[in-house]
Parts: sequence; structure tokens; C-alpha cells
Amino acid sequence: MREIIITSNDSGRRLDRFLRKYLPGASLSEVYKAIRKDIKVDGKRRNESYILNEGEVLTLYLTDEALDRFGAGSRKSNHGGQAKRTFGTVYEDDNVLMVSKPFGLLTHGDSHEKKDHLTNQVKDYLIETGSYDPRSEKVFVPAPVNRLDRNTTGIVLFGKTAAAMRELSRMIREDDTRKFYLTIACGEVSKELHLGGSLVKDETANKVEIFAGDEGKEIETIVRPLEVLHFGSALTATLCEIELVTGRSHQIRAHLASIGHPLIGDSKYATKGAALVNNYIKAHYGLTTQLLHADRIEFLDSAAASESLGYLAERAFDAPVPKRFREIFTGLGGKYIY
Repeated sequence: MREIIITSNDSGRRLDRFLRKYLPGASLSEVYKAIRKDIKVDGKRRNESYILNEGEVLTLYLTDEALDRFGAGSRKSNHGGQAKRTFGTVYEDDNVLMVSKPFGLLTHGDSHEKKDHLTNQVKDYLIETGSYDPRSEKVFVPAPVNRLDRNTTGIVLFGKTAAAMRELSRMIREDDTRKFYLTIACGEVSKELHLGGSLVKDETANKVEIFAGDEGKEIETIVRPLEVLHFGSALTATLCEIELVTGRSHQIRAHLASIGHPLIGDSKYATKGAALVNNYIKAHYGLTTQLLHADRIEFLDSAAASESLGYLAERAFDAPVPKRFREIFTGLGGKYIY
């Protein structure tokens, strides 16, 4: 038998989801069987959808052998030591950490990189600064509420508590924020563009397509040209601010490519007309992937309705433009000050 006191970071979780994290070695059927026969909350049987509350006592009437077999309380570590810190801090308080992700770093680990990714780096940082103590938590781990591709730089938001993670996720989902990116697009973008349509993802190719109809997920992107660049032998590109109204995988890259202005260096979504620009960029700067930076996030006045994070309302946070982005931009003759 084992008793667990539910903490504030575990409060608000469904019983089955808590147990799936606390018993990582148990199958789904074993978790549901335990809920029916071997689990009580404050001495009462509860169904799988019961929402746990802070201070409640969860009792697992399981043998020590079964607890060991299910890996009770043991969360598998993705790395064997502290990951080198490469991110920058944009803003931090007791609830929220906003970081600037560098080029080439995954937000989460994958099958090829299980140790050195942004989430592990942030977790190590929070342990080091005393903001997170994994020994006192049953299942909670600080995590990002937005994600950037490996080669996209800029702002990633982390909740330092479970409540902050849920509230940040809600703010993004319910449009209490505005998200802005900087990029350089092939060709001349002469006016502000409001792009719509639907997005369908090909999981096998890890690529998306844009359609005019409604067969996929609805998307909306706003493109604001900031400066047209002239370089090489009559080549052009445009520094653009992108407002991401909806946030889908590869949305910016595919949306701009669909109107003939793919991002410079982006071989995955390059169009035929981008070949000369990309060849020039590769030869002069070695760039073979997208140049895209999550530049700024703004919390709208509607965010004031949040009980825990309302103090973020009407505030904006910026991630510094990376040195490599600035070097390429100025090398192409850019003058815009940002």
C-alpha cells in the first residue's frame, strides 16, 4: 500500500492521467483495473475522470511488487546529466519563464536527441535555481506551452507550475495573446497581406499543404513587409513581420511559399522561382534552412481576466534577433533598425 498527498501542482488532474504518469510501467488496462479495484481518494472509490484536489489522499492498495513493476513514482529521465544551457532568458517570475531558443535546438526531445533539448535545459535551470524540486513532485514537470521547430529561433513560454502551464495554454488557445515573427522572404512583398485557407499535414513527409477550401485545419497569417532587399544580380527579398493568428505546424513557411514568397534558405518549401536567391544565400552565408525568428509576444487586455496571470495583460516581451539573422540581413543590404 502507498499513500500520496495531492499537491497544488497535481491538483486539477484527472485521476487516470495522474496514474498514467505515476505508474509509467503500467498498461492502460492495468491503470483502469487499479482504479476500479485498488485505488481510493480520501477513502472513497472514484471513477477515472475524477478531478483530484489539493490535500486529498490518494491510496494505492497495491503490493510492493506491483508498485515496483509499474515503476511507481519513477519518471524516466531523458538525460544522464545536466544539459549545457544555450537559451537566453527573456522574462521570469514565480509562475512563468520566457526563454529565447537558439538555432538548431529542439524544443522537445525526439528519438534521435533525448538529452540536449530546450525542455531539459530549462528543467535543469529551474532545479539549479530552486524553482523546481523533482523530489517533492509526484508527476509534475515544467514544460513549454508553445513549440518552435529546431531551426526557428525565439520566444518559448514555460509554466513553472501546473496552474501556470494550464493558464498560459488557455491564453494562447483563447487568443489572449498576439504572436509576431521576423523572416526574410524571397522576392518583393509590396503590401500587407492577410492570408487564409486550410492546412493539411503529411505526417510521413513532415510537410504541410495549403488549400483554399475547408478540408484541413483553418489558418490565418498576416504578412507585413518592412524592407525590400536588393542584392546579387538583380535578386530581391523582403524583410517581413509575420503575425501568426492561428498557430499550426509549418504554417508560416507553407503559407508564404503558397503565394510565391518562400522563406530564404527553406529547401523544404522552396518554389522554382526561389532557386537563384537560395543559391546566393547558400554560397555567401551557408544558409540551407529557414531564417525565422519568434520575435515578440503580446498579452492583450483580455488577459487581465486571468486570476493567476492577469498581471501580464497589456505587456509585450521581445526576444533579441540572433546574430546570424542580423549578419545575413545586413549583408543583403538591409538598413531597417530593430
